[in-house]
Amino acid sequence: MISNYKHKFTFLALFAFAMIVSCSDPWDDHAKAGDSNLNENLSARIKNMPQTSDFGDLLTETGYDSILSSSKTYTVWVPTNDAMAQVDASVLTNMEDKRLFVLNHIALTSYSSVSDQDTVSVAMLSDKFLEFKNGNMIAESNIIEADQYAENGLYHVIDEALTPRLNIWEYLQEEAPSNDMSQFMMSLDDFDIYPSDSLAKATAENSEEIIFADSLTNSYLLNVYNLNNERNKYTFFLIEDDAYQDEVETLEPYLIKGTVDSTNTYASYFTVRDMAFHKSYSRENLPDTLTSKFGVKVPINPNMILEEVKLSNGVLFRMSAVDVPLEKRLLTTIIQGENPSGFSQGDKRNNTFYRDKASPSGEPFSDIMVQNHEVPLFGIYYNANNLYSTTYRVYWRAVNDIQENTFQQSLRIGGEFQEDGTVANPIASLPYTNVPPDDYSEIFIGEFTLEEAGRLDLITLLAANTAVNGQNTLTLDYLKFVPVIK
Repeated sequence: MISNYKHKFTFLALFAFAMIVSCSDPWDDHAKAGDSNLNENLSARIKNMPQTSDFGDLLTETGYDSILSSSKTYTVWVPTNDAMAQVDASVLTNMEDKRLFVLNHIALTSYSSVSDQDTVSVAMLSDKFLEFKNGNMIAESNIIEADQYAENGLYHVIDEALTPRLNIWEYLQEEAPSNDMSQFMMSLDDFDIYPSDSLAKATAENSEEIIFADSLTNSYLLNVYNLNNERNKYTFFLIEDDAYQDEVETLEPYLIKGTVDSTNTYASYFTVRDMAFHKSYSRENLPDTLTSKFGVKVPINPNMILEEVKLSNGVLFRMSAVDVPLEKRLLTTIIQGENPSGFSQGDKRNNTFYRDKASPSGEPFSDIMVQNHEVPLFGIYYNANNLYSTTYRVYWRAVNDIQENTFQQSLRIGGEFQEDGTVANPIASLPYTNVPPDDYSEIFIGEFTLEEAGRLDLITLLAANTAVNGQNTLTLDYLKFVPVIK
């Protein structure tokens, strides 16, 4: 055993030595090759290079030459003097702009052109993320001299300056005075789409820390996508005023709230929420349909594109119009039976079964069954968000694969709890429907109309009005609410 251990130790030592040799430090490699550049720090190297002296002068002017003289390791993508001459004067109008410009060329730690990854997302000191592609491009700039080592890092010489871009949210903020859609999105700083928004915003206001990656300060950023987040990439479609207002007006009859203003607000929100997508698409790669976070399939007509705006966290398309048919906008609501919000009375856990099943064709599904509970009119409660002010056609799949007899159950929509536990003033009570044995089909059970859009907190699956076991069973795979276009 001692002999085997010695052999193992010798092998591991040789292996470790080989790894050290094969993974030698690039600065050591350059030092062994007699690279005199390693005697200078990055700041001195950039200033002393004739082709990059203009950027070196800007380092001195902004004070960042001292940062690049420190002992930390940096990578700098250095624009040539010709590239600096092409920078628009408006980019460098004041010291704040100049500093941001410089920081957009510097990253902490070393990024060599040799990498196992085709594309590396680099966190620049400007807090922007730029893509270092194939070791020969950063963003849209070509690298003309790669891997130039210095005492405290390395630099790459590039043919085009990395002018900082606005992100999508910053761009929308600038557009707000002249664009209705942008203006509405900014107004959601002060308007809460959902009750939980106010708590999140209060948390943000009272926090002394920088709020993580996702913003809590605006209902759009909170509920859709944080278009202010530099780490992710998005595509956004900004619609011209007339076409945007047309979309809002089309939705208003389906999002009726307590007042005309609140109806307009919700119709506006449901319009804009489907214009953001969690991936960046260039114009040439745009599909003909994109699916929003909320499941709406949005057709993209390239003939409606007025302008493609490349931004730091994705791309924005200015659109003359984005026509989304109501058939796509008005989503069907599906409520899963195995996800109840509560039960009507008593502790019936011993009678409640959450089941993982398969249909005769092998389709897996989960459902709920409550059996032998001995309670007349026993109820299972559900809720649903974002329902429209329209008529709904209701379907269910309710699988009775245990009992040989047919039983009945019904669905009650809405209502108010009374002190005695009963429910009064429902919006609708659909008729009792037979649940025969071994029927796996989807069944139409009736319809109801919502006069006001929003959340339904009380949807009740009701057992028969009998205490007889086998006659008061409840079962549900899912409910499906299909909105009717007016």
